This record gives sequence, C-alpha cells and structure tokens, in this order.
Amino acid sequence: MTKTNQPIFPNPPKKVQGYHTYLPDQVQPVGSLLNPEVYKQNQDPPKLFESLTIRGVEFPNRVWIAPMCQYSSDNGKATDHHFVHLGSMAMRGWGNVMVEATAVVPEGRITPEDMGLWNDDQIEPLKRVVDYVHGVRGIIGIQLAHAGRKASNPAPWTLRQAIEEEGYKGGVVVGEENGGWPNNVQAPSAISFNQGNYANPVEITAEYIENLKKAFSDAVDRCKKIGFDYIEIHGAHGYLIHEFVDPLSNKRTDSYGGSLDNRIRLPLELAKLIREKWDKPLFYRVSATDWLEEELGPEKNKNDEWAWWGIEQTTILTQKLADIGVDLIDVSSGGNDLRQKVKVGPSYQLPYAEHLKKNVSNILVGTVGIITDPHQANDILEDGKADVILCARQALRDIDFPLEAALELGAAVSPAVQYERAWTRMVVKRDHVDKASHHHGVSEVQGEEGQKDSNGTSKKRTPPPEVHSSVP
Repeated sequence: MTKTNQPIFPNPPKKVQGYHTYLPDQVQPVGSLLNPEVYKQNQDPPKLFESLTIRGVEFPNRVWIAPMCQYSSDNGKATDHHFVHLGSMAMRGWGNVMVEATAVVPEGRITPEDMGLWNDDQIEPLKRVVDYVHGVRGIIGIQLAHAGRKASNPAPWTLRQAIEEEGYKGGVVVGEENGGWPNNVQAPSAISFNQGNYANPVEITAEYIENLKKAFSDAVDRCKKIGFDYIEIHGAHGYLIHEFVDPLSNKRTDSYGGSLDNRIRLPLELAKLIREKWDKPLFYRVSATDWLEEELGPEKNKNDEWAWWGIEQTTILTQKLADIGVDLIDVSSGGNDLRQKVKVGPSYQLPYAEHLKKNVSNILVGTVGIITDPHQANDILEDGKADVILCARQALRDIDFPLEAALELGAAVSPAVQYERAWTRMVVKRDHVDKASHHHGVSEVQGEEGQKDSNGTSKKRTPPPEVHSSVP
C-alpha cells in the first residue's frame, strides 16, 4: 500500500467496557453539570441540577422519573417496550428512571399485563434494561407493589376501546379466560373499591400476610441480582398498602386493623425487613390524603377517631419510616375512595410534601403533581419545599424536559454524546447566564443556531430568561 501524508487520528473510540455490544461511553452522566471552572454559569447552579448522594448512590440532578404503569409486560416479564421506554429516558438527562409498579405476587398486579418480580424468570429481562441504563451512566430503581382490591382489571386502553368500539357497559374485572384472577383479589377487608364494577375481594388472612412479607423479601433478592440502584415501596393510590393504613378500607379486628398503630403495622414491617437486607437507597410512596374533607369532614372526627386517611396520619407514618431508615418519601395523594374531591392545579400536591418536609426529620422529600415548567420545578427546590421533583406525564409529553430545563435556567449539563449536536445552544461556555462565548463539542452551524431565517440572517436563541417565582 502506498504511504500518504493523510492526517491520521490515532485515538480509538471510548466504549463501555463489558457491555455485550458496542456502546459509546458517555463523558459523564447525562444531565449532570459540566465543569464549573469551564462553564462558569455552573458555579451557582439552579437547585434542580445539584447532585444528590444517598447511601453512596449519586443522582446527577433532582428532576426524576416517577413510576408509570405501562401495562405491556409478558406474564410479568419486561419486554422490548420497557427496554426502549426506560432506556430512552436514561439518555435524556433525567436524574434517575424508575420501573413501574412491580408486583411481588401474581395476584398483586393491577392488570394481567403488569410488571412482576415473583419468580426468577423475570430477572433477566429487567437486567437487560438495568445494564443498558448503567451503560449510559444512568441511575435506575424499581417500585415494588401489590394492587390489593384494585387488581385483575383491564389496561385502560383495552377498557376504552371496548366502550368506544363495542359499546361495553359492564364491570372491569378481568376473567380467567383473559388472564385475570377474579376470585383471588386480596384486600385487608372484603370491601370492593367500586361495588358492582370492581372485584369483590377476599379478606387477607394472617397466613397471607406472612407469605406476602416473604414475597417482598424474595423480590429484594432479585433486585440485588438485577442490579437496581434503589427500591421504592408503593404505599399509595388505593393499592394494598394504602388500603391497610386507611380506616375506610381496613375494618380488621386483628393486630393489623383498628388503631393507627395497627393499620400502619404492615408498611413498617415491610420497610424494616427491606432495610435490613438492602443497603442501597430505600424510598416509600405515600398518598398523603384521601381528599375527603368536603364529604366526611375533618380527618379526625368529633369522637377523636380517625375518619379517613390524611396528612396528620401520613406525618406520623413518615416519621416512623424515617426512624426505620427509609431515605425518601415520595409524596402523592388520593386513589382509595371514589368520593374524593381533588383540587387539581399546578403543583397541587406540593403542600403535602412541604408539610412533611417541615414536620418530619431525617428523610428526604419528593413531590409530584402537574409540575411542567422548569422555573416552577426549580423554585420548589430553591424554596426548600421538597428535595426532588418527580415527573410522569410530563416525561411522556416531553422526554427532553431536563435538558430543556437546563437551557431555560441557564445551566450547562451533559447531553448524551450521540445527541450533543441537538444541544449546542445549551452547552455553551458563559461568563454568566446571559452571555455566550464559546460552544462545546460541535460548532454552532451544526445545530439550530446555524439555520437562516427568511431574510438570510442566522437564527440565534435568546439568552435564558430571568428566574421567576412559580405557582405555589
């Protein structure tokens, strides 16, 4: 071969070592702040992009993915949908991604298509997802759950299609012929969530409770094999654990019913057994209120009895969870009583998170609920009302929300190397947030900034606006 004077680049591509296919190595976690000595706007970054370390696990920022049911599993096993769904979000700058509510027993699924972790066959499909997320330097956890009396239902779109296309008007209990378990729906008490529409549940026995604890324990062992970074216990939205703590759905007369101490016994036992065998972060999702003030009056009635589940009992439970060693309370609300009157609006669940932040010690607080604007999300953290923001529907509507938030708030964070040309307007060296001096990695003309308007003038995105206060 004839020698030439071509300029040869001598460096091989950096790749993820040990991954089963070629996977480019990320410079640093996607969505993490770039070097503040180089990107001076990061010397005083927005709180949304401050990292957070919990039990040795470093979350690169504080805008996280909340668990979202996908109703797309195959006998409890993750599918290609989950690989794409979760893997895609890991590439878009979220501080972590969380696997949806995952049943620890088959009858603990909401639908026959729910995720499960009750046998070893379900390990490998989830490990494939976790290995990829770790390969792109992401953080991933899982929410362990039991649906209780809201189990054996159809996926929402299956029900909608039956109604719209066939005029279906019946109940929502999936029969055995379609993979359901109508005669094995378990609940603290034999009280249907919606009589005549949902299942008539079986009251859980003492033996079932002991088996359930073992099922959670076995699921934790599988989480270790899979390699999850954290576990969240699902205690919200009218599912089994919420049903146990709530006096409206728990009418038991044994040690798991009646008094508040009895009603919160199961979640505390589960938290304790998981904490003893899991040394990574442990979260708990709670419904802070049933939203029943208008229907039933105060949370504690005139006879000094707890009438329904609300923020006062939630505060007591949360402090006990903190004392056990739960690291973060993920604050949501509602879902256990059809009479609820939810006052929906921007940040509508934030007051409950703020209350727990003020009144419970030694636990981090996450908040959810129509948080759709970068300034709104950042103001919540800057004002000390919560420690992290969790997004669900906003993530589905706008998967790039964290990177767009960084751009809007004037921070420079790392995009995925494969997508960096799309983010040249964000990854800019600035003396401060209003003055751009130099782009990182690729030139301006390779991004939108290099396009021309109708007059032939280069388009330039205006500097990020000043931070403003959000809706409380």
